[in-house]
Amino acid sequence: MRRAALGLLANRISPPNLSIMQDEGWSVARVRTELLSGLTVALALVPEAVAFAFVAGVHPLVGLYAAFLVGLITALIGGRPGMISGATGALAVVMVALVAEHGVEYLFATVVLMGILQLIAGVMHWGKFIRLVPHPVMLGFVNGLAIVIFLAQLTQFKDPASGGTEWLSGSSMYLMLALVALTMVIIWGLPKITSVIPAPLAGIGVVAVLVIALGLDVPRVGDMASIQGGLPQFHIPMVPLNLETFEIILPYAVILAAIGLIESLLTLNLVGEITGKRGGASQECIAQGTANVVTGFFGGMGGCAMIGQSMINVKSGGRTRIAGIAAALFLLLFIVAASPLIEQIPLAALVGVMFMVVIGTFAWNSIKIMTRVPMTDAFVIVLVTVVTVLTDLAIAVVVGVIVSALAYAWNNARRIHAITRTSETEKGAKVYEIEGPLFFGSTDGFIELFEVADDPETVIVDFARSRVVDQSALQAIEAVAGKYEAEGKKIMLRHLSRDCHQLLTKAGHLMVDSDDDPEYEVAVDYSVRTGILGGH
Repeated sequence: MRRAALGLLANRISPPNLSIMQDEGWSVARVRTELLSGLTVALALVPEAVAFAFVAGVHPLVGLYAAFLVGLITALIGGRPGMISGATGALAVVMVALVAEHGVEYLFATVVLMGILQLIAGVMHWGKFIRLVPHPVMLGFVNGLAIVIFLAQLTQFKDPASGGTEWLSGSSMYLMLALVALTMVIIWGLPKITSVIPAPLAGIGVVAVLVIALGLDVPRVGDMASIQGGLPQFHIPMVPLNLETFEIILPYAVILAAIGLIESLLTLNLVGEITGKRGGASQECIAQGTANVVTGFFGGMGGCAMIGQSMINVKSGGRTRIAGIAAALFLLLFIVAASPLIEQIPLAALVGVMFMVVIGTFAWNSIKIMTRVPMTDAFVIVLVTVVTVLTDLAIAVVVGVIVSALAYAWNNARRIHAITRTSETEKGAKVYEIEGPLFFGSTDGFIELFEVADDPETVIVDFARSRVVDQSALQAIEAVAGKYEAEGKKIMLRHLSRDCHQLLTKAGHLMVDSDDDPEYEVAVDYSVRTGILGGH
């Protein structure tokens, strides 16, 4: 039941128009689709990058340069073709305190160190540990991110003339809502007619032409800030190269690197489910690190994967590296040469695109089948969703993983029990056949299984159906052995691993080895030994 329910959730991440599982061979049609998809993404990147630059307290071009450089490098060498990276809000909210207290030059230095830490994570293959994130946490992640994307768009409904402090009202609000709705209708209906042009691009184009032709007074991209600029210039961060600077930027760099990798690797998995691709976690870490090191030296605020733009890309048909490269180059073109035209695009069209992304990203089936999955999984989905909205993605994922791990430990702790019988080989001996894993969560239950005072002079504890997992388990075995020795009784342990025997013998207890003791080791990285996390 549980696998079936979660299987349904795995299939729901993308609506039918996102599930383009076609051949990615090179052709004129494929290249056209990739280029148009990149153009759509670039148009949507502009207000996002500008908004996140404002959040971080830096010039809009700092956000736009980051979107260009991070997007280009990750598109070239990233672990998942189809993913889009750039300046993100998750990173911007961490940067704001650093910029306010120390200035933008310290931000550039921090971004460089952030990239170095991500490169180390990639070289050490730490990206594989994203597989430890349970599926309910992934569902909470996409639900929370959908809500965050939705809430971020609400700021576009505020009057630019008021400095973004007051909501639009009257005819201005109605016109804004009508244009948003028109964009959404075009995106929803166009794929039913033709797939020649990506629906989001058509929506933006039609609404932009309508607004410009009729001279409608609605907020436009240029009302946020001017995006005109030149090519990014190489720039060494102007900070003192001493230990004090390192102590200032290191905490921020660690937090930014962790948030950036978590968001990127979760987005990598999400895009992988849509496009049918797997792997690439370590390569994505290296790509993100390289991108941020370069961005820090070219006056950018750094970045990571962007789930909203990634969903726009796959929805528009982008499946190869061409789309990501095109998006970055189009964005640079907007900055250098086409800023007057791009600044005329109504924000309502871009909001409509992002609202459709929200609809396509949210796991609607997770609501319908909430009662069909285990209660713990349902709780984790809701918890991660709420924490993502209230705090940030990194905290939400950590909380979700911890809760899932504790729930797993508790369930396994209750599985420890024993079957007792009289030994057929040792006269008068009582045999305890232990069943279930013995680890820190089940040690108390294990100790309570034994009736030391009432047991005969010889007791045999058989671990053939158990698994001794950690040091707490060894301590529990030693405690039981000590109780029997205190009563002057003999205890024999069977089917324990050799290293367990060695540790317990050092403690002074008499053990009896059997020929068929297993050879597994205790307190080792089981995932590495078996290749579960290493992909071997």
